[in-house]
Amino acid sequence: MMRENIFNIQSQEDFTKTTIEVFKHQFKNNRVYRSFCDLLYIHPSDVLTVEQIPFLPIQFFKSRKILSSLDEVQETFTSSGTTGAITSKHFVTDINVYRQSYLKGFAHFYGNIEEYVVLALLPNYLEREGSSLVFMVDDLIRKSKKEASGFYLNNLDELAKKLINLDKNRQKVLLIGVSFALLDLIEKYQFQLKNTIIMETGGMKGRRKELVRQELHQLLQNGFGVDEIHSEYGMTELLSQAYSKGNGVFETPPWMKILTRDTEDALTILPIEKAGGINVIDLANYNSCSFIATQDLGKVHKNSTFEIIGRFDHSDIRGCNLMVL
Repeated sequence: MMRENIFNIQSQEDFTKTTIEVFKHQFKNNRVYRSFCDLLYIHPSDVLTVEQIPFLPIQFFKSRKILSSLDEVQETFTSSGTTGAITSKHFVTDINVYRQSYLKGFAHFYGNIEEYVVLALLPNYLEREGSSLVFMVDDLIRKSKKEASGFYLNNLDELAKKLINLDKNRQKVLLIGVSFALLDLIEKYQFQLKNTIIMETGGMKGRRKELVRQELHQLLQNGFGVDEIHSEYGMTELLSQAYSKGNGVFETPPWMKILTRDTEDALTILPIEKAGGINVIDLANYNSCSFIATQDLGKVHKNSTFEIIGRFDHSDIRGCNLMVL
């Protein structure tokens, strides 16, 4: 399987065919995933549809090395976590697959990166190593080829000045930031931005009280003077991102798909418009695992867009007792 197949999906038929091929590859080459499938008594000969593929609980990335390749690991991405907490590790054997995924994904939704000045307000991510988000944004900053692009940590005054000047000069700007840092910025400054996309990457990361999405987005809309707040849905365990251009409704690139599972029976896939646990197919995870049962709760709509409506609590996901494999 060449990775070009993954990034050249043109139809639902292409997606289904490629997905089943990736499943067979990972069943054969990923020891942890193979053991998981064996415990469920599921073999590739039994799998005729995407919905029949088993989804590996995301917690395995905390306790096992999830690899479908014998190649040398080029990059290890780690999740953020509280002190002493076990973090997820995503071992990447071909970093160019990740680059191809986020560059093609960005172009799919937003066009040519060279049209944008990219400003990043990601203090908590910059303060640690191993962030896949920082890796991606750093590359987008360089690919923008704009001298004004860059990261910001605590220098909010400088960032505010730059935002106002760039917007005044009608330069297209992407400001990507973690929620608490964006709120810090608008508490100091009020903006009326006409040419700037504000993209939040979620979470207060323990710095502020958690807000529901509608409340957070309304505060950010008012503070930045924009009509919509964009969002990025990604995680350490994925090499692809989904994007929302407003109202918390996300779209996936052609090589990524969201399904929902029954919260009482993790092996049952729900019909569209039914809320449940979020399962992700990310074909860019070709060398790790492309089929992941996350701890997010959400709903998939008829046009394949989706919303995140919450998270499972800290207890194990009900209906799946195979996480101690």
